[in-house]
Formats: sequence, C-alpha cells, structure tokens
Amino acid sequence: MNSFETLAARLPVPIIAAPMAGGPSTPALVAAVADAGGSGFLAAGYRTAQEMSAQIAEVRSLTERPFGVNLFVPNDDPVDDAALEVYRRSLLPTASEFGLDELPSHKAETEDWDAKLAALQEDPVPMVSFTFGLPDADVVGALQAVGTCVLATVTSLSEARAAEQLGYDGLVVQGPDAGGHRGTHHTSTEPDRTPLLSLLAHIVQSVDLPIIAAGGLSAGSSIADALAFADAVQLGTAFLDADEAGTSAIHRAALRDPRFTETAVTRCFTGRFARGLRNDFIDRFDHDAPAAYPAVHQVTQPLRKAATAANDPRFVHLWAGTGWRDLPSGGGAQITNDLWRAAQEQMHDA
Repeated sequence: MNSFETLAARLPVPIIAAPMAGGPSTPALVAAVADAGGSGFLAAGYRTAQEMSAQIAEVRSLTERPFGVNLFVPNDDPVDDAALEVYRRSLLPTASEFGLDELPSHKAETEDWDAKLAALQEDPVPMVSFTFGLPDADVVGALQAVGTCVLATVTSLSEARAAEQLGYDGLVVQGPDAGGHRGTHHTSTEPDRTPLLSLLAHIVQSVDLPIIAAGGLSAGSSIADALAFADAVQLGTAFLDADEAGTSAIHRAALRDPRFTETAVTRCFTGRFARGLRNDFIDRFDHDAPAAYPAVHQVTQPLRKAATAANDPRFVHLWAGTGWRDLPSGGGAQITNDLWRAAQEQMHDA
C-alpha cells in the first residue's frame, strides 16, 4: 500500500475539493469538505510561500483531517515576444473602455517556487499535487522523505506514464470537461479531448498508480461513473458557490445568469487553455492569443480587474466546467454529503 492508498483509507467519502487558484479555494472550504469525510487542496498558485504557509496553518486550526496543497510548476516554454506584443496592442481599445491607457508587458515569474518547496519540506502536509508539469524525481523524493504523498496532474496517457517513471505516488487525471486551466505539461500542448471515462480506462490499463478523477464531475451519476475506475474524485466547479468558497461576487452571479449559455476552452485570458463561461472577451480575442503562460495572464490582468471593479462579467474570466448548470449551493460539508449520497444511490442501483 503506497502513501496515497494509506491516505485514501482515511477518507470515508472519496470526494476531494479541487485547488482553484485565484480565490475560490479557501482554508474554510478545504476544512469543511475534509470534516465531511473527504479532503481538499489549497491552491498555492498566484500566492507567495508565506501566503501558502499561512493558509496551511489556518486549515490546521480548523480541522485535523488530511488535506493537500497544489503548486503550479514554473513554465519554461519560450515566449514569442512579437506575437505577445501584437496581442497586447489588440487589447488596448477594450482596455480603454475601462479607463486603462496601457497594459503591461510580461516578466519572468517563478511564483516563489523554491521557497514553496522548502516550506513544504520544513512543515510537511499530507498531500502535494503539481499542475502544469512534472518536477523531477529529486523534488518528488524530497517531499516523500518527509511523509508527503506526491501527486501529478495529468491530461493524457503519455503524461501519466511519465509521472509513473518519476516515482509519483498517484495521479490526478483531468478530463476535457474540467473548468479552469487544463493541466497540460506544456503551454503549447493541445489538450487531449478524450472523454474522462475513456481516458481513465486507458490509464488504468497502462499505469499502476492510484487515480483521482477530475473534470466535469458535478452530479452523483458522474461521480459514480468515475469511481468505477478511480480511487477518488476531485471536484472544483461543484464547490464554486459553496458558502466557504472565495469565489468573487461577479463570478457567483454569472454562474446563475441565464445570459451565459455555454462554456468554451480558450487561452485568451492567460495564454493557457482553460474552460470558462463564454463571454465577450472570449468572442473578441479567442483566436488571437498566443500560447504564452503566464505572460498573457500578466498582460490581461489589469483589464480583467477593471472589468471586475465595474461589475462587468463580459470581460472577466469566469472559470466553470461543463456541469456548471447543476451547481449546488450551501455549505461545503452539505454539498459533499449530498453528492456522495447521490453517487452511492447511483452505484447501488447500477
């Protein structure tokens, strides 16, 4: 039994709150899902090491249950500066609508990577997952040496095999219906469109690692289907409207707004493919954005912030998976209990 299987034995409810960077994931949400018998991940993306450590301490003050931390792997893919500048200039007329005369260029960003790894070795947490790449075996081994279960986010069979070769303890297998960023290991990679259940079946046959299934799992029926292949499921969109979530008011309102009728996968907001509610920003800029993360994120951020301040959801990233219409509300523990009850009924009737 490896470290994830040991942890899974302590989860009477195999539901994990996904790390949702940029605000929705909070210590209170992680603790609520954990206390309901599941678990959750803090999102260290866009945070400093100090901010990450403060959130870890807050989770520990709220629950004694196991939880995890997710890190974005720094991107070293080359940036086409000329294409990025063309894109930046194309945004300026829209930026001017919100009183912005200029938008920034990009800068190198590692998001406190070394400091975060050091902090997680000095003060270990039960689980660490990585998104946007695979840190090498030395990083994996250093975290395992302090008792941490190390998980890799993968979106294809080839990525899953690479994680197994590097010694990861388990996989978070993300399907194409997921909200927010696709976890591909390179910015320029076209995300695999294989449906989640088919992807899970392929990986289970080829890779001998525990699996957490993710992507579009917002109802008891889809959770039950995924658990036919996986040891647990990871839900993000399902918790966006939870009482404890840090989801912005403009995002919450949009998820209930009948003007938004579909989701779309785009890289126009950040330079990485991500799924969100289709809005004017996507319609205007989807075909122009280069594959450059976090460069595009840095360029568009002031515009998105200005639109948020103006309460204009047409130009804000509104991450959501394909199941957003089934979005529950209420406390995180109640959402967890209701979804697990529905999944159990589905499995019982199967």
